[in-house]
Amino acid sequence: MLDAGAAHVIAASEEDVAARLADITGNEGARIVLDAIGGSLSEPLTASMSRGGILIEYGGLSREPTPFPLPAVLGKTLTLRGYLVHEVIGNPDWLECAKAFILDGLEVGALRPVIARTFSFEQIVEAHRYLESNEQFGKVVVTL
Repeated sequence: MLDAGAAHVIAASEEDVAARLADITGNEGARIVLDAIGGSLSEPLTASMSRGGILIEYGGLSREPTPFPLPAVLGKTLTLRGYLVHEVIGNPDWLECAKAFILDGLEVGALRPVIARTFSFEQIVEAHRYLESNEQFGKVVVTL
């Protein structure tokens, strides 16, 4: 992950998430959190956020229920927001901005997609199983 450009990496199953986030933020807390997992991780994430912070939930990869972190939300006046890519796809102006951002980023090398694995179309079932495993780091490509 560090090789892919992350400034910090936290191994949630191996580290105390709240303590590590406090260390990274100098005890200020995270202002914005992007979470694709949910589940039991939501509580240490919100506990580690700054006052007035924003949690953007864009996935639900955890098989565990995601508890609502009421004490942190009230105590820190947090904003919790869901996000789906359909917000951008469904808005022609936003979609054009997103396309320009991605194409420009690819052109100048600021964005470098990582391909985890490539499958032929005949392997579509295997590709789907691979995606469901959450073992990949990067994009999964299916060729026609």
